Amino acid sequence: MNTPTYIRPWLLKWNWGIRITFFLILLSSIMEFASIALSQNYVLSYLGAQPEDITLGVQLTYAAIITTLPIQFRFLKYFETRNYLLFVTFISILLNVAFMVNTSVMAFFFIRFFQGCAVACLSGSMLVIIPGFLRPEHARPIGSTIFYGTVLSSSVLLGLIASAVIQSSDFTELYEYLILFQIIVFVVIFLAFNARSNIRKYPLYQIDWTGTVFFMMGAISLAYTLVYGSKYYWFSDRRIQFAAMISITSGVLYIVRQYLIKRPLINLEVFRYKKFWIGLLLLGFYYGSKESINIVYGYTVAVLQWSSTQEMILGLCSVSGLIIFMIITSQILIRKKDVIMYFFIVGLSMSLIYHLWMYFIFAPDLAFEDLLLPVFFQGAASGILFVPIMIFTLTSVPVTTGYSGLIIAAFTRFTSLLNAGAGFYNLQLYYGQIFKESFLIHLTSVDVNAAERLNGFKQLFVSKGFSTDQAASMANASLAKSLAVQAQLLSSRATFLFIAELTGAALLIVVTAVLFQLLYTSSSLNPIVASNGHSTKRS
Repeated sequence: MNTPTYIRPWLLKWNWGIRITFFLILLSSIMEFASIALSQNYVLSYLGAQPEDITLGVQLTYAAIITTLPIQFRFLKYFETRNYLLFVTFISILLNVAFMVNTSVMAFFFIRFFQGCAVACLSGSMLVIIPGFLRPEHARPIGSTIFYGTVLSSSVLLGLIASAVIQSSDFTELYEYLILFQIIVFVVIFLAFNARSNIRKYPLYQIDWTGTVFFMMGAISLAYTLVYGSKYYWFSDRRIQFAAMISITSGVLYIVRQYLIKRPLINLEVFRYKKFWIGLLLLGFYYGSKESINIVYGYTVAVLQWSSTQEMILGLCSVSGLIIFMIITSQILIRKKDVIMYFFIVGLSMSLIYHLWMYFIFAPDLAFEDLLLPVFFQGAASGILFVPIMIFTLTSVPVTTGYSGLIIAAFTRFTSLLNAGAGFYNLQLYYGQIFKESFLIHLTSVDVNAAERLNGFKQLFVSKGFSTDQAASMANASLAKSLAVQAQLLSSRATFLFIAELTGAALLIVVTAVLFQLLYTSSSLNPIVASNGHSTKRS
């Protein structure tokens, strides 16, 4: 194991102590990010926000992360590691305190953005520090497994704690526990890291602050466009037109500036490699299709009225499958690096099976036990796909490009989640309208099934003591609600089928590529074998 100088000597002798230290620091930053998922009801009710405001708050955090990451790596090479981590942790604590006393939606957006900056600084530091304690051949698979496994699982683990806290006490106690945990991490950093790291410092000159502003404006405008686009009927609204124009203009200016300046934030040379483009496409498809699990969570809460604890246990099943198979996949890739394409085939096949599985079992009387296995299966498919895709993408560019590949991969996650959220929302609106119109055709006095259902509702309300007029009105409302549930159910099934079709197409492309690669390899070996045979006969 390597021994970087920023760790105290007494801790270097204790491997598990180093692992626990790094895990706590990483977890504290990710919990900062995951906390917004637990404060949705608080923000909606207390601050008077809309559901789209919650989504924008999440995306602002993502935008801050991808904006801060490029310059964060420069900060880490200039400031002493311990002082840097202590300062960022202290700022995170102050931001949580500010969130607890905040009463404004606009201030909520600013707090979420700066929390994203803090998350980027802490988690980005761990991305640099953790690989230094691993063998070079293990750094990428194990480093990415640790980092992204923590990212993807923290919200569910924190949610399990939050569901217990919220049911027995006030919501603000959750943030008090989070602040207490960050104080503990603050003490751990102070005790574990040396005051001086003896690392060669790079001065903070010629940082492209203008490019950073362009990138920030483009990311925020893109998030606003895709989050509020459906609500404001897209480009028929001037706000969406203006946001889209800012996003495109800022993106063009940023790319041009990175091409012209001497020390760009992102090395654009990475886009010259075809494998990198393929990796980004796979990564974008992976993040987009993985978000279909939110359809399950939304249906169980909104329609089936499951408790938050049941939802979190369901999420824990997905996370357990994810972590288990990420570990298995990374261990296999350490030993056999030439099997990445086969992991793509297995992972996409499992993802296809999962989406078809959900298409067939989605029903109004869906039980909690019915979802445990398919949700675990979904997590397993995600775990098998993620590590190979990240390794394939990051190793397709030379080491001289620095962290550019990683930053662009993070931006791909940002855009994929935005597109998935807007895409799934509009898909369900589209399918929902189709199914509602097909239902309305049968809502006539001559339709036997509709008349029987409506009469059944009337008799039910009359038997409970309501008058005839009241029973008729409530029966109509109950029938409308039943139709809305059926439309949502069928829309979810249609969405799962659509994603299954896309996954099947992606699987077919990957299988075809592997077959062509095998045929090319075998054909290139045949002349060598033939020439060896001729030389043997001559001898």
